[in-house]
Amino acid sequence: MKSVETFVAVTKLSVLAILLQSCNLSEAPESVRIEDEVTFSGYKWDIKHSEAPVGPGPNPFSRQADDVYVDSKGRLHLRIAQHNNIWYSTEVVSQDSMGYGTYRWTVTGDLKNIPTNIVLGLFTWDNETFTTDANSEVDIEFAYWGDSSLTSSLLYSVQPVNFGVFYKERTYHPEFDGDVLIGTSTHEFTWTPDLITWSSHTGYADEEGTPIASWSYDLNNPARRKFEGGARSNPVIIPKPSPTTGARMNLWIASHLETYPLDNEEHEIILDSFEYTPL
Repeated sequence: MKSVETFVAVTKLSVLAILLQSCNLSEAPESVRIEDEVTFSGYKWDIKHSEAPVGPGPNPFSRQADDVYVDSKGRLHLRIAQHNNIWYSTEVVSQDSMGYGTYRWTVTGDLKNIPTNIVLGLFTWDNETFTTDANSEVDIEFAYWGDSSLTSSLLYSVQPVNFGVFYKERTYHPEFDGDVLIGTSTHEFTWTPDLITWSSHTGYADEEGTPIASWSYDLNNPARRKFEGGARSNPVIIPKPSPTTGARMNLWIASHLETYPLDNEEHEIILDSFEYTPL
């Protein structure tokens, strides 16, 4: 009887070995999705989910596997999709806290020809610092905000920008040939106590590529308050991070314009990589 059990055990191990070899584990991606969590670029991210409309937008946010997932190359996919006649946006939130330092994203997709009410956000956020630091938000965004006359969708911002009062000096919308935003491009900012600098170039993070745009924002600017939900923050020039600050990525509908993409089509953006280098 023991010999039969041994034979079965050896057979199971042999079959497992064949399966592992056929999978070629040396090429298996490090990134996986487990329930409402994805691992992407070495970090764990929570998938935002809400059936009721919430900010930004406000929108419902999807956790469906076809809307937020990491592919076999380790790239994160975010989609705006329709389910049961309802349009859903998507967002992921870093589990790791992050603060001053350099944040770098490489993105693949058509960021020129997006509808004028679609937004891709790459940014920092902190739920606990509204009063002290306007949620510690520094942004790279791709959006037209309903203005079809613009030639490019790229924006750099430090919040607060537009919460009832528009503070023009806190955002930069460079004008250039938006064709460079079709395909793969890399975008980053470096956040310090005294200065924030942004830059973008074509291609991947490890390539020089063609420069697209750059901007900087320093303490010579006036302090501004964030007004939201009947509350207001302290005056802020350059916001500070806290132990609960992290990074986020979202693809969403500016629903104050319309609650669906203006072309009535689903949209997908691929995040090739994310890097954070603390100071």
